[in-house]
Amino acid sequence: MGWGALAFLLLLAPPVAAAQSASRAYDKIVDAVVARYHLPGIAVGVVENGQVVYTRTAGETVAGSGQPVTPRTLFKIASNSKAMTTALLGRLVDQGKLRWDDPVTKYLPQFRMNDPWVTANMRVADLLTHSSGLPEGGGDLMLWPEPNTFTRADIIHGLAFIKPGYSFRSQYQYDNLLYVVAGEVAAAAGGAPYETLMRREVFAPLGLDRCQVGAWNRDEVGDVAAPHRREGERNVAMPEAAAIPAITSAAAGGIRCDLTDMLSWARNWLAPTHAQLQWLSPVQRDVLQAPHMLIPVSAQRRAWDHTHVMAYGYGWRMADADGQWSVWHTGTLNGMYSMLALLPDRDSGFVFMINGDAGDARTVLGEVLMKHFTAPGDHRGVDWYADALEQRAKQKPAAASAIDTSRQQPASAAELARWSGQYRDPWFGDVMLCPRDGAMHFAAAKSPTLAGTVMRLGSRYLVHWDDSADLDAWLDFQAASGGQPIGLRMAKLDPLGDFSSDYEDLDFQRVGSCR
Repeated sequence: MGWGALAFLLLLAPPVAAAQSASRAYDKIVDAVVARYHLPGIAVGVVENGQVVYTRTAGETVAGSGQPVTPRTLFKIASNSKAMTTALLGRLVDQGKLRWDDPVTKYLPQFRMNDPWVTANMRVADLLTHSSGLPEGGGDLMLWPEPNTFTRADIIHGLAFIKPGYSFRSQYQYDNLLYVVAGEVAAAAGGAPYETLMRREVFAPLGLDRCQVGAWNRDEVGDVAAPHRREGERNVAMPEAAAIPAITSAAAGGIRCDLTDMLSWARNWLAPTHAQLQWLSPVQRDVLQAPHMLIPVSAQRRAWDHTHVMAYGYGWRMADADGQWSVWHTGTLNGMYSMLALLPDRDSGFVFMINGDAGDARTVLGEVLMKHFTAPGDHRGVDWYADALEQRAKQKPAAASAIDTSRQQPASAAELARWSGQYRDPWFGDVMLCPRDGAMHFAAAKSPTLAGTVMRLGSRYLVHWDDSADLDAWLDFQAASGGQPIGLRMAKLDPLGDFSSDYEDLDFQRVGSCR
């Protein structure tokens, strides 16, 4: 070997050794999270200085199947879809087909909010910042649980009947429905269905070849992660049919991608090529990731990340973390969790997707990976953050989730006879409360998963869903008075439960008898 070759190897050795050391450090983090939370499967990727420096997959697409998660395994990215929707809108702005300040009614004349003034003044941009006045998760029962038969037209119609939780543009309250509306604005401006535009204007030019939206077939596409729920010590897969249907919520959270494509998507933001800067202009890139609505900073974020300000852009959250600017979003759907985080000033970031019940796992993994960039000297690892979350959970006041329901009994059809019948809410539609096999059965016309038996617990009634006790709801009947028919209100058994189970926004009136 000549001296030139030897010198080259000596120069190469330190960066190779450093890369191997970094890879081992990432492996240690991922292994610790998988072990601590017993995850069924995970895919993780890290970008440093614009280059992919680490990828890791672990576990199975379906627990017990022996099918490993790979970089080509599709996961539901849930609300990480929102940034793809806003990028599509940005493309249309670049093309002169849309303006951020355009009124929504320019594209959707049938659009109505509860307040006529808000309807007239709602801009396209206002659909994207979670500051419309809709209560947190307002109307999400038209999206989840799945399957259901609510259409995008139903959502646009129903918005007029959802009462605001705060004044227009005054505060941040996360919602999903207006991202569905934003997808319909894109369709109207772009002259094609949302799914067609997403494939044509986002997936194709960026080479996101595995990402899926709309209707597709699991067997034909292959390598698809199944969502899982946790039952005791087991991860139990939640089955899906081979034919995946187009879903109403696509623009808010209905896209699936693999690790390879998500890393390409991340690099498009961190180190865009000349072609990518032609795909979406620097002006629109800045608009999407600029602060547009302030978000309150939690005590945990202040303590862990020394955060001073947090905001929402168009499909992105952002905050300072240990003195560095971060832009990110998370995704949550039943049995699927994800996170994509960018540090724009360092051209670095990370993405991971999990096919299991992983709320705390996502928080911990996201925090430890972020610290790798923002506070490399911080020695608090996975166990420290996991222990901190467990301790915080123990200190929370006992909520309704601690209610002892072991004494609940099916309510008889006789005792509920005066309340039986057909009920209607102006945005959710019809439900039937009717006798069946001696008990009283609740069934929603457009959401077949919301069906169950009415139970009595002490002096109150609740509906125990056939498919999931996690979403059980109180039923509170109101007698007819003052010319008003019998009414029915609902509430989560656990008031701190998932905000998408927004029973509190429903206001039923009896409109007929059992058929």
